[in-house]
Amino acid sequence: MWAASLAFAALLMCSCSHKGTSEKEMDSFIDDLMSRMTLEEKLGQMNLPSVPNTSVVTGNQKCENVLEDIRAGRVGAILNTYGYENVLLYQKTAVEESRLGIPLLVGLDVIHGHETVFPIPLGLACSWNPEDARLAARIAAIEATADGINWTFNPMVDIARDPRWGRCAEGFGEDPYLGSLYARAMVRGYQGDGDYSEDSDMLACLKHFALYGASESGRDYREVDMSPARMYNEYFPPYKAAVEEGVASVMTSFNDLNGCPSTANRWLLTEVLRNQWGFDGFVVSDYNAVGELVNHRAAESKEEAAVMSLNAGLDMDMVTAGCMTLGEALERGEVKMKQIDAACRRILEAKWKLGLFSDPYKYLDPARKQRIYTEENRAEARRIAASTFVLLKNGKVDGRQLLPLGKNLKLALVGPLADAGVQYQGCWAVAARDSYPSLLDEMRRIDGISLKYAKGCNILEDERLEKIVTPGNASRWDRRPLDEMISEAVSAARNSDVVIAAMGEAANMSGESGSRTDISLPECQKKLLKALTGTGKPVVLVLFSGRPMTLAWENEAMTSILQTWFGGSEAADAITDVLFGDVNPSGKLTMSFPFSVGQIPVYYNMKNTGRDAYSKDYCRYASNWIDCPNEPLYPFGYGLSYTTFEYSPVALSDTVMAVNGAVKAKVTVSNTGEYDGYEVAQLYIRDVVSSETRPVKELKGFRRVFLKAGESAEIEFDITPDMLGWHSVDQYNLSGSSEPLSARFVVEPGDFDIMIGTDSRKVGCARLTLQ
Repeated sequence: MWAASLAFAALLMCSCSHKGTSEKEMDSFIDDLMSRMTLEEKLGQMNLPSVPNTSVVTGNQKCENVLEDIRAGRVGAILNTYGYENVLLYQKTAVEESRLGIPLLVGLDVIHGHETVFPIPLGLACSWNPEDARLAARIAAIEATADGINWTFNPMVDIARDPRWGRCAEGFGEDPYLGSLYARAMVRGYQGDGDYSEDSDMLACLKHFALYGASESGRDYREVDMSPARMYNEYFPPYKAAVEEGVASVMTSFNDLNGCPSTANRWLLTEVLRNQWGFDGFVVSDYNAVGELVNHRAAESKEEAAVMSLNAGLDMDMVTAGCMTLGEALERGEVKMKQIDAACRRILEAKWKLGLFSDPYKYLDPARKQRIYTEENRAEARRIAASTFVLLKNGKVDGRQLLPLGKNLKLALVGPLADAGVQYQGCWAVAARDSYPSLLDEMRRIDGISLKYAKGCNILEDERLEKIVTPGNASRWDRRPLDEMISEAVSAARNSDVVIAAMGEAANMSGESGSRTDISLPECQKKLLKALTGTGKPVVLVLFSGRPMTLAWENEAMTSILQTWFGGSEAADAITDVLFGDVNPSGKLTMSFPFSVGQIPVYYNMKNTGRDAYSKDYCRYASNWIDCPNEPLYPFGYGLSYTTFEYSPVALSDTVMAVNGAVKAKVTVSNTGEYDGYEVAQLYIRDVVSSETRPVKELKGFRRVFLKAGESAEIEFDITPDMLGWHSVDQYNLSGSSEPLSARFVVEPGDFDIMIGTDSRKVGCARLTLQ
């Protein structure tokens, strides 16, 4: 029992609260506890099974007899359950029925909200407001901890440049600087101040380490082949930022990296993560990633995979339970006892820091259920969702821009996502309700508008597939012939002033295992759109997706396009806020939209070639496509507003900067339109000539500023030498040296272009010289 088996812990906790206890006290407690643990119990702390009878499963491996294993001390954490009664069953079994009564970590994918669902992370990043990301994570933590969860498998900070990859929905886009800011913000949101003194503080888990977003061809779980220079400069920064912010745990990625799977990659898990970056938390595998080393053909058996993973630096095994076989490996001398002790200690330290040894039921108070899905939480989710929408196009009708819409219009609302609130939650809303209000629901509540609705088509033409990609298989499939459905929608359009077409992907067409080779609108939806444009009525495309899509035809044919991603539980209200002008859209893209799949990867911070084409026209023997522009359709940082902004030329406080100095870069931004609104002024820098090739531009800062119509503001950025450098990989490490591969930060004297503007394509420039 708890009181008997941990008498020392009880005495310790009676004499002092967890908050403010010293590291020395933690070490003393864990030393005592581990001295009384058997080898099997130490290995048990490293074992993370998924509870049985759950729908939250992301692999074929199943776990049985979990309660029996908990009683025997063979489990250190569980995942994929939530709710007071569900979690209490497992925690009470661990605390009151196991020999030592060690409490469990309880993990869940709390990715973009809990019951109050926020926009998918890719959308959240488009607000260019990391503080809102922190707030979204904080509210998610408040709700999840009220449901018994003390550990989230988030943030996911993988840089993604391939929109075919479904999991780009879960990250923050293509840029390492912006991704780093969001990584830090999310960690702060989940973990609070880092002392876990609040009952709403939970452990965060950085994922997926590493480079998962660069999987070949955008197909999930595939290999990554990448140069060290690209790793350190373009993909590592968000991971490192989360570590510096104090993230409690790190999850390995499914992919192999340059021939070695991440879960067995000692260079990643020990040399980079611990030795170079100083990470002192625990490392957990992804779902069955240890067992899947056999599928990678890197190990012959689960037992060998467990040895490889521990030797690489893994502490906790999710689902495979290979760690429970390490006793035999210890006898054979394949692993050392100090490795097992180190892994066990790191996990126990996390439980101590959470306060579970002082109160194992800290996260189990049924009265806290009232913190979930509150009006206050929903209001914040609505406000944040509206700030993430990106206005991609806003054409004119009778000399005026179409959006925002007046409330005295006759409107036709059509499309398979108009009345599909279940889809708005996105791809990773594990604790979401069965459904949320739809756009149709909310538009019917608006006074003054005349509204006709027609579905027009299903999301996909394959009923079986649509059910698979709909959360909870809750697809509202319409069995009428497509032509009949389109005819109904066209009739509604002809009797309207404006058509609002709610179209795009189903929620689970992105996310894990949501890779697509064709990222255009499904053919049935395109057929509907073409019929609607044939009526001659202006069409507003309200686009739902978990990725950038190919929209070349839509960009030409639609009057206006509003990208809403998957905006969460309050998406419908937020969309109406923007469509009717209560909120001026201010979102900016964090991932480029290609003209064509054939351009992929296309991203703003590419490098020059030796034969760049400087004309928009096709040029023979230059680096360009015969059938497509080099640039994306919509570039990184792009997003329109109902108002207009103008920038003055970039002004520098000095055109020369010393290596230990600083210079200020300034622009004046003016709201020259008719509406108040937010603008995101973006700072980019380019090293003009360098000893290693560098990108054409790199984001180094931004300011989000609110300006009333007719108002101006001076925006100022401090330029310092560290903003001008990069990580240079020591070449001797690539030529057979026994030294571990590493990188050094380099700042070289020379000329730099300082660019400020409204997006990565439209910038003003000034030249700075570093001496």
